[in-house]
Amino acid sequence: MVEVTKKQNIVLQWLFWQFFEMPGNILKAWRNFLLFNLNYFSIPLLLKTFFSPWRRYQWAYGKGFDIKRYFEAFFSNLISRILGAMVRLVLILVGLLIEIFIIFGGMIIFFGWLALPFILIAGLIFGFKVLL
Repeated sequence: MVEVTKKQNIVLQWLFWQFFEMPGNILKAWRNFLLFNLNYFSIPLLLKTFFSPWRRYQWAYGKGFDIKRYFEAFFSNLISRILGAMVRLVLILVGLLIEIFIIFGGMIIFFGWLALPFILIAGLIFGFKVLL
């Protein structure tokens, strides 16, 4: 952050704040929202453990070779992995959807902030035209 001396004109201080200091703060806040959302939905962790069993539910195959017990454990573990993948996929998609909303919302706020003085001036001009 650059210090603005007190001897400068207040208009120059406002211009510096409006177009340099605050847009930087808005970008930092926008980045923090994006990182928070990734951590809140644990998207990197969900991608790493995508095919892990749901809630670590696993069935043991047991000792010896019993074909019935083997298929029961195999299909139960398979269902647990498929269920885990489906739940993780939904959470990843919801997290990415919210991430997209944050991206668009941040763009609207950032460009809206930059356009705000011009909108104010245009509104004043339009208002005076309506009065006259």
